[in-house]
Amino acid sequence: MTTDIQVPSLGESVTEATIARWYKKIGDPVTVDEPLLELETDKVTLEVPAPATGQLTDIKVNDGDTVEVGAILGSIVEGQAPVETKPEILSDPEPIEIKEEIQEQAETIVPEPVKQVAQEVKAAPTEASNELSPAVRKIVAENNINPDQIMPSGKNGRITKEDALNFLANKSESFETQETTNVTQPKTKSNNQLIERVSMSRLRKTIAKRLKDAQNTAAILTTFNEVDMSELITVRTEYKEFFEKKHGVKLGFMSFFVKACITALKEIPEVNAEIENDDVIYKNYYNIGVAVGTDQGLVVPVVKNADELTVADIEKEISSLGKKARDGKLSISDMQDGTFTISNGGVYGSLMSTPIINPPQSGVLGMHKIQERPIAIDGEIKIRPMMYLALSYDHRLIDGKAAVTFLVRVKESLEDPRRILLSV
Repeated sequence: MTTDIQVPSLGESVTEATIARWYKKIGDPVTVDEPLLELETDKVTLEVPAPATGQLTDIKVNDGDTVEVGAILGSIVEGQAPVETKPEILSDPEPIEIKEEIQEQAETIVPEPVKQVAQEVKAAPTEASNELSPAVRKIVAENNINPDQIMPSGKNGRITKEDALNFLANKSESFETQETTNVTQPKTKSNNQLIERVSMSRLRKTIAKRLKDAQNTAAILTTFNEVDMSELITVRTEYKEFFEKKHGVKLGFMSFFVKACITALKEIPEVNAEIENDDVIYKNYYNIGVAVGTDQGLVVPVVKNADELTVADIEKEISSLGKKARDGKLSISDMQDGTFTISNGGVYGSLMSTPIINPPQSGVLGMHKIQERPIAIDGEIKIRPMMYLALSYDHRLIDGKAAVTFLVRVKESLEDPRRILLSV
């Protein structure tokens, strides 16, 4: 019986995917639920499991091909997965009796040649010892050098990179003292030889399109403020060991930022809203997206119903989503239904930026590097760990007053973490 391998449902509004790579090839045995290939959508990458146990007998699409939901990717002939068998080892044949006179001749004839060959092999360097290293091969090839002309100094008669360079230097000096037109010109490479052209992944193309669409559609404006991180650093330092021991996860800053944003979102609900045609949709739930940088690009997994979670719950969820993002294991549901996003460019050293909103959301908070700066406090100059905050927002929906007020509320919560604990 033959079972087709189909493109599974890819989630809401996702209709096609790209074949990232096949794990199996035609003829390979497979077992049910074993990953067969990896698909890349405009949101996530996901693995397609084997629908049955048997042998992969057909592959209809190749790496890089675009496929739609429900398309046939290949087929499996069901049955017991074939097991690779090793060739049967025959039992030792019966020993052949050798006549005494042949044995005597063997004892007197064989040792001499063997001894002679052994001496010759020992005296001569092995083929492996004369092999050129990649660096030496490059020098020899680029400069048209006969390796036999180079005096080796390496172990077992090997030619080292230094031997080749010394030979080349001596050869150049010799050419300089002779008036000859037969001079080897250095080889140069054109710009076309120094570039690498790689097709954009589906995820990268989608990121590019969505960011450009956001700029073309929304009236994006950014407002800035700064926050004194002294109190928050003190709280984290004081409780981080106890927190990790009790909850099994490290205490970071992100959970406090999530809580501070939720406090501000409840006061300024338009930042948690979106525009749909001529309507404004206000959302009375708080799903906070946390931007994560991966090798494939920026992804934004979502902490669902973050207002109902404790600081420990948020840290656990962020840790889990971050690991899934880096391993390429995020599901469609992990990326959906976000209402507001936080992006931390500070982990890469960014001091200030203007983040772009993640449509259809209307706001995004940018965190940045914590840096000690001189600050005027009560008429005195003090050195404090400061962080710039940036709120990019859709000015079609959010007025400047609302945006500034939102950012001030975030700043107040972070500078006095007790407000977060007391929800004030």
